[in-house]
Amino acid sequence: MTHVKGPGAIAGPIDLELTSTAPGFADTRGSANPGAPGRRVGEASARLALRAATPLSPRAAGALAYVLFRRPFGRSPVRPAERSAHLFAVTDTLDVGGRKVVTYRWGDGAKPVLLLHGWQSRASRFAPFVEELRARGLTPIGFDAPGNGDSGGIGPTVLDYAEIARQLQERHGEFRAMLAHSFGVLGAFQALRSGVRADRVVAIGGVCDMEYLLHRFSARLRLHARVEALVRERADERLLAPESDIWERFSASYAPERVRVPILVVHDEDDPTATVDQGYRLAAAYPDRARLFITRGLGHHRVMSDPAVVAEVLGFLDEDHGCRSRTRDGVVVA
Repeated sequence: MTHVKGPGAIAGPIDLELTSTAPGFADTRGSANPGAPGRRVGEASARLALRAATPLSPRAAGALAYVLFRRPFGRSPVRPAERSAHLFAVTDTLDVGGRKVVTYRWGDGAKPVLLLHGWQSRASRFAPFVEELRARGLTPIGFDAPGNGDSGGIGPTVLDYAEIARQLQERHGEFRAMLAHSFGVLGAFQALRSGVRADRVVAIGGVCDMEYLLHRFSARLRLHARVEALVRERADERLLAPESDIWERFSASYAPERVRVPILVVHDEDDPTATVDQGYRLAAAYPDRARLFITRGLGHHRVMSDPAVVAEVLGFLDEDHGCRSRTRDGVVVA
């Protein structure tokens, strides 16, 4: 069931013809992240280097762009509001393809809830949810993906997220829920299709289409069409080989019949990073089991800590299994 409701929300039909117009996937506008200025400098330098290399050798420019496509522009620090949750977590590690992945647990391990952060992010971004989940007898379980936070490596793939989820399920048992943000949404749905079990899924500011990442990356660095095609070619050959049709197979909307759990899709209509059409597309792929909660003015980052969003997510997790109707201010929202 797909509905639109929320404080300051818009209500309307799902339009699959919406197009992405805001520049760049790792957009930091409106962010309080102290690392944002340094990343913007890095991105500007990358644009200049690619602009200089493209006329001389498009293939060399493609090789450089592919390296940049695989790497976050920097490691996001723990923000002041997240420090308490970060410090009080029980930490551990996993080995994922020879890389050390740092994991976090808040609680005794009972009723685990898996937290999957986005690109150039870290587990502490879920701090607004941690105590609320613990108060419900749930155990939040998070991780810093490769190339992010305190983990090793240069950058994660969708398959890395699925492998981390699999190992954490072996360690903690089946998940009561998955909470995913941004790029983590792709990882959550790949994990579910790969056999990881969760009773419910929450996708916040999520990417639905794998190909969207390449288009946004290309727009942000202003890649020539030939260079973008070379990045795609290298990704097809190296990034997720030997899989085929990776741009379809690793989208969150792929094979919806294999994800049979209730889904809450939260998206801000002013999100400049994962534009709102991605939320509409994700909800449309699961019309019989997805609820769409649209907000305004929160962007890509503040949507994670907004009290109304936190309350909506927790209410969704509190419900019995299956999408049932409830009302708020006289309006049916599910």
